[in-house]
Amino acid sequence: MFIAGDLGGTKTLLGLYEKTGTVWHCQREACFKSAAYPSFESILTEFMQGMTQKPAVLCLGVAGPVVDGHSSVTNLSWNLSEHGLAALTGIPGVKLLNDLQAMSLGLLGLPPERFVDLNPGACAKPGNLAVLAAGTGLGEAILYWDGERHHALATEGGHTDFAPNDPEQDDLLLYLRDRYRGHVSYERILSGMGLITVYDFLRDTGRVPESPAMRQRRLASDDPAREISQAALENSDALSLRALELFAKIYGAEAGNLALQCFAVGGVMIGGGIAPKILPALTSGAFMQAFCAKGRFADFLQTIPVRVALESGTVLLGAAAWAEQCLTA
Repeated sequence: MFIAGDLGGTKTLLGLYEKTGTVWHCQREACFKSAAYPSFESILTEFMQGMTQKPAVLCLGVAGPVVDGHSSVTNLSWNLSEHGLAALTGIPGVKLLNDLQAMSLGLLGLPPERFVDLNPGACAKPGNLAVLAAGTGLGEAILYWDGERHHALATEGGHTDFAPNDPEQDDLLLYLRDRYRGHVSYERILSGMGLITVYDFLRDTGRVPESPAMRQRRLASDDPAREISQAALENSDALSLRALELFAKIYGAEAGNLALQCFAVGGVMIGGGIAPKILPALTSGAFMQAFCAKGRFADFLQTIPVRVALESGTVLLGAAAWAEQCLTA
């Protein structure tokens, strides 16, 4: 038996897996609101209550950097260590992975029908892949190709400097620099909170007025980003539509940046919870136009496959794949 987990800023997923014959089955899965718990340990203790057989491996995809078996979750006050979790649970094999590292492993196992192709006609070649995922934050990872198989490499690329590409984005950078008093990362834009910030920028700078109906809709919701994206996809609000268009354009530009940085001839995979929900905005053309707008490397980027994963639980799948590999090695 093993436990796999996906520790995010919004929710934490845990799954208990057991082998029947030669096949692993998920015996139990549970979802917890992360902010409702003081620590991950309290979630894990609750999940393991009544468990009569001790799992052999615990593998967790964590939304934060992992260094020497320790991690601090970026958007929570949780601090984790492999040694501490092993001592708490008695599980001999504990592994912390960066969540995008785990997601990358999960994406590798998805069938082709669980993806939507944004660049039809592009042909993947044996080589590196780039992975991006906007959600509570912006995660980025690289799948390095060694000539025989891929290895998932964690990064914190979502916290690199935002680079504007036109006068409007120049103004967005200045707006964000003032709001955050200094450094402006891509995560400040390409995340749930980032979409709200883009909406605020367009409103506050007088580019598009906010309608009273949309203002009320946002304020009444526990998820304003969801309201903005839904209004945009319904084409029922001009400000929301413009915000989502700018979001998609910047998402495409950063995907192109990562593709160049890791020479992703194998392709680019877009994961996370936001992309499947705003798929019409990503397939409209703005994303790929910005992806390819890299000057002398525009032709090269047009040859790279770009696919959106429709499966949102790939961090858990990747953590499970890693744990299964440990037990069958």
